[in-house]
Amino acid sequence: MFTRLFGKPKEEESNTLQTLGKLNETLEMLEKKESVLLKKAAGEVERAKEFSKVKNKRAAIQCLKRKRLYEQQVEQLGNFQLRIHDQMIMLEGAKATTETVDALRTGAAAMKAMQKATNIDDVDKTMDEINEQTDNMKQIQDALSAPFGSAADFDEDELEAELDELESLELEDQLLQPARPIPEGKQPARPLPQKKQTAHEDELAALQAEMAL
Repeated sequence: MFTRLFGKPKEEESNTLQTLGKLNETLEMLEKKESVLLKKAAGEVERAKEFSKVKNKRAAIQCLKRKRLYEQQVEQLGNFQLRIHDQMIMLEGAKATTETVDALRTGAAAMKAMQKATNIDDVDKTMDEINEQTDNMKQIQDALSAPFGSAADFDEDELEAELDELESLELEDQLLQPARPIPEGKQPARPLPQKKQTAHEDELAALQAEMAL
């Protein structure tokens, strides 16, 4: 499958590179011819000057005619080069477009293959199997944690009542225990006895009270 997909793009890419190489060779050839023709045209100009100096007008005009023919060929070669440049640019753009489309096609084929390997029915089936296994494991764990044998016959209400009774007895034992003696040095401070007032002090207090009235 993948050999069939990748074989043709590689062949097309090879052909494109060969075509670009040939166009480049042709372009170099035209540039060389253009350079030769320009040298010939320049040579005819120099010859025309020489013939003009010796008053050979006919020969000078012939040189100028050949110069114009060379210039026409140079112009024609320039047009050829322009067309080749244009063709190379278009071919390179087409090559980039083909490579982009090929990459997108390859990605789409890979995505299709992955989707085919994991379709929605397989996903649903796998999830159902996982849920079933999870339920089975939960049932097994519940069965293992459930009481069995003699422990299964115990009444939970009776056990809670017995626990409450034990807690009540523990509380009673704590209340019946004698008070602990207070260590030495930590005796509570006794209030100091109030000093008794003398008769003189009583009379002075009574006098102060009358004066205040």
